[in-house]
Amino acid sequence: MLEGFWSPLVGNKKGPKSQTLALALAAGSDEYMGSSASKAALGATTDELTEPEPKHLADLIQYINETNMSVEHLANVLSEKTGSSSWVVVFKALVTVHHLMVHGNERFIQHLASRSSLFTLHNFLDKSVVEGYTMSTFIRRYSKYLNEKSLAYRQIASDITKTKRGTDGVMRTMNTKDLLNTLPVIQTQFDALLNFNANPDEVTNGIIHAAFMLLFKDSLRLFAAYNEGILNLLGKYFDMRKNQCKESLDIYIKFLGRTTKLARFLKVAEQVGIHQSDIPYLTQVPHSLIEALKQHLASLEDKNDTLPPYSVQHAFIPFIPNSPVVKASASGTWFAGNMTLLHDYVRDN
Repeated sequence: MLEGFWSPLVGNKKGPKSQTLALALAAGSDEYMGSSASKAALGATTDELTEPEPKHLADLIQYINETNMSVEHLANVLSEKTGSSSWVVVFKALVTVHHLMVHGNERFIQHLASRSSLFTLHNFLDKSVVEGYTMSTFIRRYSKYLNEKSLAYRQIASDITKTKRGTDGVMRTMNTKDLLNTLPVIQTQFDALLNFNANPDEVTNGIIHAAFMLLFKDSLRLFAAYNEGILNLLGKYFDMRKNQCKESLDIYIKFLGRTTKLARFLKVAEQVGIHQSDIPYLTQVPHSLIEALKQHLASLEDKNDTLPPYSVQHAFIPFIPNSPVVKASASGTWFAGNMTLLHDYVRDN
């Protein structure tokens, strides 16, 4: 019995019978919500060759967004579904998890990040049907991405795709030490996303299409944060120590390679039905910017502690407006194009 329990509604002390009834009703409500979530999770991961039904996904989102229920039970149910031998069930379970990561309350991905391991599907293979061979490949790649997304949350302590953007955003105001620690984490997650590597003729059913759409959404948000971190890094480059410049140049060169891969990914997105107006256009970085960074590092390695003149330093450091998107123009404004398509997409989605 909870002696001294006060009702938050009327402020009067309740008797033992009233307390017991209230606790029983609360327990019953929790049990109902838990069973309701389980039912929706099972409904979203049937063996039908269709994407998870929007109704079930909406019910799951409501469950984790509007209740104080623990998400552990829901995560366990979906995790168990990935143990199926059917590629359809496993793929739908992964899509459901990803959907909840993207659209659900942060406590869902926070819970996943707290687990010692998430998905162990690197050897998954469904030999029961012809399509199982191809789809199993994408399941292995997709699960690796979700693992990296969860791990990135654990390492950064936030979902980088949902952090504040702009000139006063997280990546633009981060100090040098944190940038050098955070950008490689973003790079690793971005690599796992781009390694999904589906061709248009392989996106042949609603399940892989649903996965691709979620990856597309993540790619734009992740690239926006990635880009803003690079902008911040370039702005600090000429004031860094030699070892920091080495790290930064390596990070920047890798960024350029990933930009090229992203352009290919976005080309596939267009071919699988994403409207061209929702897809940003990316071009190559001017060679002069890379050369300026390399020359500065070379001057430090020659133990020449004299920095280039201010005008030379900043001739290659682009001015960046609030838009988090990259579009090439001249060397000094490569990052500064008015890429409203991606900016609007990230804002509205």
